[in-house]
Amino acid sequence: MNVKEKIKSNTVNLTEALIPVFILISLLFYNIKYANGSLFGNYSNQIILLIAAGVGVIIGLKNKFKLNQITTSIWLNIKSVLHPISILLLVGALAGSWLISGIIPAMVYYGLQILNPNIFLPAAVVVSAIVSIATGSSWTTTATVGIALIGIGTALGINQGIIAGAVISGAYFGDKISPLSDTTNLAPAMAGTDIFTHINYMLITTVPTFIITLIVFFILNYNIHIDGDTNIERLLLTIESVFNVTPWLFIVPLSVILLILFKTKPLIALGSGIVLALLFSFIYQNQILNSQESSVLKTITQAIFSNTQIITTNKALNTLFSTSGMLGMLPTIFLIICAMIFGGVMDVIGALHKITQILLSVSSTIFSLFVSTVISCLGLNIITADQYLAIVIPGKMFKKAFEDKNLAPENLSRTLEDSGTVTSVLIPWNTCGAYQASVLGVSVSEYFVYAIFNWLSPFTTLLFAAISIKIRRIVSK
Repeated sequence: MNVKEKIKSNTVNLTEALIPVFILISLLFYNIKYANGSLFGNYSNQIILLIAAGVGVIIGLKNKFKLNQITTSIWLNIKSVLHPISILLLVGALAGSWLISGIIPAMVYYGLQILNPNIFLPAAVVVSAIVSIATGSSWTTTATVGIALIGIGTALGINQGIIAGAVISGAYFGDKISPLSDTTNLAPAMAGTDIFTHINYMLITTVPTFIITLIVFFILNYNIHIDGDTNIERLLLTIESVFNVTPWLFIVPLSVILLILFKTKPLIALGSGIVLALLFSFIYQNQILNSQESSVLKTITQAIFSNTQIITTNKALNTLFSTSGMLGMLPTIFLIICAMIFGGVMDVIGALHKITQILLSVSSTIFSLFVSTVISCLGLNIITADQYLAIVIPGKMFKKAFEDKNLAPENLSRTLEDSGTVTSVLIPWNTCGAYQASVLGVSVSEYFVYAIFNWLSPFTTLLFAAISIKIRRIVSK
């Protein structure tokens, strides 16, 4: 009897299926509410997932599931994400190599120059988007360029809530479509597609949402009084004093983009981006390679595998010009593995099937399936206060349902990002909302309305589903 037959003949009941979920949510709530996110140290969410998985194993054994069935399901789940994990490691290496080669600093340098008082708000959106795409991190973007933009905008007399909304909108747009972003890697891993297919398909809803966001900020900018001076000269001079900034550096990211457009395998495209960046670091950033307190080879190795920071005279830039290489990806990789263990256990004992049946009992149409997914992502962002779990758990729950309706996995991965990633920052007690409010010095309630891209994204994805625009089907091979 195979695993699927076992599930059909001896599946757990609904109460048993919900016990691991209840324990998962309860521990996550306690961790956030009372333990400040450190119930089990730096890997609290990962360990909580393992505890919930352990409870699932006990329930499975009680229902006479064999241990080798459970371990086989776990291994198959982990095996399915080995390729995304490899990409994540390369993404870490790419971030490090793009830093020491001057590519990321160049993006920041030219991005800052498009600031102009007459278009400050839309420019803030664009600058934040550029930096976020370059770094793959909305958190890093808001903690560096975002703080600078808040300071500049405040000096111009602009409401801080509006500025914060512009910064967050741009930062999360970049976070969503950057191959360097952990959530952009996590969503397709959960749905069963590759990152570049995911990004290309996500552009269908993301670009229109971003354009609408820009239009709104142009209108807002036109209707507010601005005075003062956007003096960014000091930042530009600081970057120039440390890096050799030249447009030629953009050859590297453009090459990676071209490789992706020509459907080169992701590992090859990203690997090429790393090799080219290292080559350009020798051509343009010799002063960086030789100024670190180690040999050139060790500097390069650290950038790829470990922590690297380029010190400047500006504290904000010091934060931006730092990377953890492959090492920085390990917590996300650990989270993915723990999620796969939890998902594998819940899958083999029939718990996911049982819960999904209940959730999908009101999802008879394709549109209602999209609605259920969006609501689940929003609900988990509220309940678990963690954007990763708002992607992981619905991803595991709804994967089979999307397949059953002949929907390509990128439909699910896009919906996870459109409703899981971007809405996390709109919830005050969510880790993302709490972080952004603290860093920018603007409460969630102040910027909520102006984080246009973030709250508009779920509506856009549902609109496209409702009128069946670009809903890709599974193509039989």
